[in-house]
Amino acid sequence: MNRVAITERAATIVAQIQEKNPHLIFHQSGGCCDGSSPMLLPAEDFYLDNSDVFLGEIAGIKYYMNQDQYDYWKHTHLTVDVTEGRGASFSLEIPLGVRFIIHSRLLNEEETAFFSEAT
Repeated sequence: MNRVAITERAATIVAQIQEKNPHLIFHQSGGCCDGSSPMLLPAEDFYLDNSDVFLGEIAGIKYYMNQDQYDYWKHTHLTVDVTEGRGASFSLEIPLGVRFIIHSRLLNEEETAFFSEAT
């Protein structure tokens, strides 16, 4: 069972980026720029610490969220999608004229029970 998923269109963008940058991570920090938008970054350029929560893998890429954001989003399932338009972050899709966005829904009862037992 996963907390995160990705749309086919977003996965296509990820695959395009991976051709030039094979080692990537997704991170959702809630900081400046695009707020809580997921950012796709070179893994070697991003420092993860104890305040980052691993949510799973999408398109073969690990997805992390800062603990502060996780406290708000922990009851939701996230789907990474892509939309036209330039975001204001350092995410690798920005030069392509698109940006990643999040669609969320509340976890259902089965997912809530599963993730409660996992922690």
